[in-house]
Amino acid sequence: MKSIFSKTMMLLCLSTMVFSYTTKPGGEGFEIYLNNKVVIQQYGNEMNTVKSLPLNLQASNDELTIKYHHCGNIGKNRVITIKDQQNNVLKEFRYVDATSGVSAMLVRVKDLTVLKKGNSSLLKLYYSSSELPKGRMLASLMTNTGNTINP
Repeated sequence: MKSIFSKTMMLLCLSTMVFSYTTKPGGEGFEIYLNNKVVIQQYGNEMNTVKSLPLNLQASNDELTIKYHHCGNIGKNRVITIKDQQNNVLKEFRYVDATSGVSAMLVRVKDLTVLKKGNSSLLKLYYSSSELPKGRMLASLMTNTGNTINP
């Protein structure tokens, strides 16, 4: 009888632990801000989907801020790379090593204006670091010179 009670209690405790588990923040993920407003935020499995971000290149005072989370680790040798539709590197922005788990990386929209070539309206935004040497595409930047509504 005592053995059955012990096994039942152990099973009940185990079930409670399994079903009450929730994912806590602090895993790998990133946020992209446009003028200090979050426009893209992705963590975990969401990171396998690349979202589009419309940008108005005439809004030369606009700023993109990227924050990448490495599961609580500090990012080293951080690089934001802008590529065209054919994956040619157009520009690399290098940042000093982060001093905390998350450190902002700033890209001015006016710095992207000179990268747009021809009729192409797509720029790809990538992030890489010592912790993520192969890099990750974070967003497609849909650029134009018209009146795109900033999110």
